[in-house]
Parts: sequence; structure tokens; C-alpha cells
Amino acid sequence: MGLPAYKNEPYLDWSDEKNVEAMRGALKKVGDDLGREYPLIVGGERVETDGEIPSVNPANPSQVVGHVGRATEREADMALETATSAFESWSRTEPEARARILLRAAATMQRRKLEMLAWEVYESGKPWAEADAQVAEAIDFLEYYAREMLRLKDGKDVYSVAGEENEYFYQPMGVGVVIAPWNFPTAILTGMSSAAIVTGNTVVLKPSEHTSVTGAKVTAILEEAGLPEGVLNFLPGYGSEIGDYLVSDARTRFISFTGSMKTGLRINELAAKQQEGQRWIKRVIVETGGKDALVVDDSADLDAAAEDLVKSAYGYAGQKCSAASRAILHQDIYDEVLQKVVEKTRALNVGVPNNPEVFMGPVQNEPQFEKVANYIEVGDEEAERVLGENPGDGGQGYFVKPTIYSEVDSEARIAREEIFGPVLSVLKARDFDEALKIANDTPYGLTGGVYSRNRDHLEQARTEFKAGNVYFNRGITGALVGVQPFGGYGLSGTDSKAGGPDYLPLHMLPRTVVERF
Repeated sequence: MGLPAYKNEPYLDWSDEKNVEAMRGALKKVGDDLGREYPLIVGGERVETDGEIPSVNPANPSQVVGHVGRATEREADMALETATSAFESWSRTEPEARARILLRAAATMQRRKLEMLAWEVYESGKPWAEADAQVAEAIDFLEYYAREMLRLKDGKDVYSVAGEENEYFYQPMGVGVVIAPWNFPTAILTGMSSAAIVTGNTVVLKPSEHTSVTGAKVTAILEEAGLPEGVLNFLPGYGSEIGDYLVSDARTRFISFTGSMKTGLRINELAAKQQEGQRWIKRVIVETGGKDALVVDDSADLDAAAEDLVKSAYGYAGQKCSAASRAILHQDIYDEVLQKVVEKTRALNVGVPNNPEVFMGPVQNEPQFEKVANYIEVGDEEAERVLGENPGDGGQGYFVKPTIYSEVDSEARIAREEIFGPVLSVLKARDFDEALKIANDTPYGLTGGVYSRNRDHLEQARTEFKAGNVYFNRGITGALVGVQPFGGYGLSGTDSKAGGPDYLPLHMLPRTVVERF
């Protein structure tokens, strides 16, 4: 199967007025399509439910983006049964055929890129550049995993002995339950689903209840690409109503989840318990957030460090599991870097993402707004707020202004707990050893970074910084598929490294077959 070499999907140039006008057209087109209903899809059939889930625009909560079906355990049972049945034929489908479906889906998503961006703006409150990066990442996942399946389809070489043939290859696992997050409803949902599909498994997909319309759009693209009925079953619903059922059911072979640490640990616990009729140990692939730190030492380029710190802290309102929520600064440059960070943060364009100049929009939903607001109250008791307003002072929408706390103690709650919002804690370190110690003093281990011109410091951090993704002299967000495989350890997850060479094998069973002649 001849394919061009893999390359990442390029980002749009928002300084080009043609792109701006095209995006405005997409926003108008999608805006005219708001408020529609999106039922469940099980075995290719549209399934109506008694209840529904309204999805709203976080920048304007009175605007309904769509009404999505609300699955109960009854529909969850249907989806699991359908996926179990479809696995029999899909698991025997040639890997090349499965890869072609991903490639067709990637081409369709490319053609509809602006439309997908517009849905992100409406349903997620994403600024244009953030939406663009996320849809590009979804396209990258489809392209990369298709090629990875072709690389793995014949297994791997092993040694043989005289008179024997020894073969090592992979086969599909079964039914996967994919539970996607709201912060990257195109990219992460597409990545988790496509990895399970291309490896020959069938999927029950539960998108976040806050961004299920985007999940419906991705599902429609995969359907259009030729995915057989029953291979992907679209099952929107509340996690509190169907999550435990899906994870615990004996028909579920593996669970792929991205979300909170609390939920990830519960999934791991439920999955570990054998159910009646269950003939396997379930596999759990989990990514659960972080409390990420960027360390700046006294040798660093301070302007560049401040610039990347602000981008890493406030891109998509800090609602990235990789976001910089802690800045750990050497005491000799603390005041200077803090001043630069405050100035650069104050200059950010915050508002409704209706033009490319907006850098930061609202937080995703009301629960998230309340959570961040509560942490700001905590921060006011623990440290000095040097920038930021009280949440809600700006009127309509779930807007929280970029907030900075200085002189934060390493034991403070705002320095230890995941806030998942535009709140940055700035801590002081006597030297580089103490800075690394503070950075590592967390149960999480997702991303981290160091700004330094000191080679000894960088080499020390290369081995001692306890995070799955560590970045030197750049921001700590924005991992590229196939370039910077992404995933953390500790309580940040199973270090599954999405977008990397070890990810697809997590969805398959390796086998050894030996024949003596």
C-alpha cells in the first residue's frame, strides 16, 4: 500500500484575509445549523431516547448548540451487544482495509476543516488558533495510526532456531469502551476511537456530555468514510448514569479514557473486578491530567521563557492537561520574570472567540467555572493575587480572566491540586536542585519544562524531571502526533504515549506461533 511519507497537518495562517473570510463563512453556516437533534447511533441505526442532553455555547450559555440523545443502561446494553456482534467480522477485516477508512476520514476532515473549527468555537468556546490546532491533531491521528497499522500488520521479527518457524504478530482484542473528554472533543476523541478501530476492535463511544455534538460530527465523518455498521457505536450520555455500567460489563475488553484523576482511578478499580462470564483481564488505557511546571533558571532567556510560560498557562484558558499551572523561578530572576509574565498576560486578548485576534475564550461549562472560581477564593487566602478579576464580574458567559498568584508556597493547594483553568502559581527556588524538587513534588507526572542555557541543568532534568513529556527551552503544551508521543505517569495515567509507536499495540494482543518442521 503506497502512501506518501507522514507529515503533520499544517496550521492555517490567520494573517491571510482569505482564511479569515472563509472562517467567518463557516461560522455563519454552522450558526444556521445550531439547535439540531443528534440521536444515538447503534449498529448504524438512529436510536431515540426518552431524555436528551442540551449542549450550550460556553461564551453564550443561552445559545443551544444542539440536543443530543441521553443513553441509559438499556441503550448501553444494546451498544455493547452490537459491538460484540460486529467484532466477529471487523476483526477479520484486512488491516489495509481498516487503514483506508482512516485515510478517507482524514481526507474528509481536511475538506471540512473550517466547519469542524466552527463547531469547536460554538461548542467549546475555543479561539480560532486553538480550534485549528485541535482539528489538525485529529487529522494527524487518523493519518499516523493508519500508517502505524500498516507497519504492525505483519508482526515483528523474532529469532528462530533450526527446524522451526517462529512468528510474532498481533490480533484485535474485542470491544473497547472509549470515554472522551470535553477539552479536546475532536482530537482526543478521534485519536482514541481511530486507534481502537484500525487495530480491528469495535467501539462503544461515550463523548463528554458537554461536547457531544462535536462527537456526533466525528462519528458522521467515520461513517461517511465507509466504517461498517456496528464498528463504532455513538453513545452520548451522562457518565454518572452509564459510565460504571460500560466499564464493568463482562463484554467490555478494554477501556480508553481521558479525564480526571478521580474518574480514572474509579475506572481502573471497576475494570479490575471480574464479572460473571468475563474471560479476560480488562486492559485500561488512561490519561488523567497533571499539575505541570515550567522551571526557569538564572541562565535562561527570560523574555522567551516568559512568552512561552504565558502561552502554556493560558492557551485554551488553561484547560489542557499539559498546561503550565506552576512557574518555578530561580530566586535571582524571580521578580524580573514575574513582571514580564504579568505584562504579557495583561496584554492577552480575552473574549468571545469571534475573530482570530482573540487568544483566550471562556472556560468550558458551569461546573468548571464554579471549580475555578472556588480555587481563586482559595488562592486569595494562600498567596498574593497579582493579576486577575473575580470570576463572573464580566457578565455573560463562563469567562475567567487570566489569574496569577505570586509568593506561592509549594504546599499550597493552588500549587498542588489540578485547577484546569487560567490560574498560574509562581513559586521561588533557591537553586536548580530545589526547583526540580518542587517540580517533582506532585502525584502527577504528565508534562514539564526547563528554560536554561546551562547544559548541566538540562542534562540533569533529562533524567530527573519526573514527567512523561519534558520540554527544554519551549512551551510545555502542543505535542505533535508522531513527533512528541504524549502521555504521563504517576497519577497522570498509564503513560500510553498517544501519537507514538507504542500506542496501537496497547489495543492488540501479541501472539507467538511456533511450527516445527
